[in-house]
Amino acid sequence: MAIQVRAMSFHCLSFLPRIKKNSKENAAALPTLLYISSRRTIRSLVRSSTDSSSSSGRWEEFLKQLPTPIPCLSDVIWPSAGAFAAMAILGRLDQLWAHKGLSFTIAPVGAVCAVLFAAPKSPAAQKYNMFVAQIGCAAIGVLALSIFGPGWLARATALAASIAFMTVTGSIHPPAASLPILFIDGAKFHHLNLWYALFPGATGCLLICLIQEVVTFLKSNYRF
Repeated sequence: MAIQVRAMSFHCLSFLPRIKKNSKENAAALPTLLYISSRRTIRSLVRSSTDSSSSSGRWEEFLKQLPTPIPCLSDVIWPSAGAFAAMAILGRLDQLWAHKGLSFTIAPVGAVCAVLFAAPKSPAAQKYNMFVAQIGCAAIGVLALSIFGPGWLARATALAASIAFMTVTGSIHPPAASLPILFIDGAKFHHLNLWYALFPGATGCLLICLIQEVVTFLKSNYRF
């Protein structure tokens, strides 16, 4: 506090060299100059203290967002094991279907695993949301490609239509929004046509749901 007062006094005295000696007008203006200087100094001090308090408030808000309490070991191990098992089984199916040029391990499956195993109670993990969105958005991708052909217009239209579809049907499932773009850009899926609405997205999700039920049972009965 003493340092701030000295800084204010020094700031006020900085106006004195501008005042000529034996000048009645400048002498009369001295109180006004000191008043203006003091107001500027106080304003800067208040601003600096406000900035400091706001930064402290942001830090406290960040700390409040940290997970409390810390997840137990079961909440970490079982979801990770479930995701590993799902991807391993789908990868094995890829090997069996390799001669047909198809793949179960598409990118949206990773997002589906994250939702189902890490946040099973979230709206995106609900079975209705997942299957309705997966089937509907995949079909939208097929229709967009048939109407507009490959390119940016088909991708943009398919994405917009997918978001509208999920909103209208109340089936918000973010991973499904990538299925139309995957179909439009993935030439190996084009021969599936409308079968793409069921394979590989919905079929892969069915297998993941079965594994999730097993993981839920193990997690509830074997906690550590």
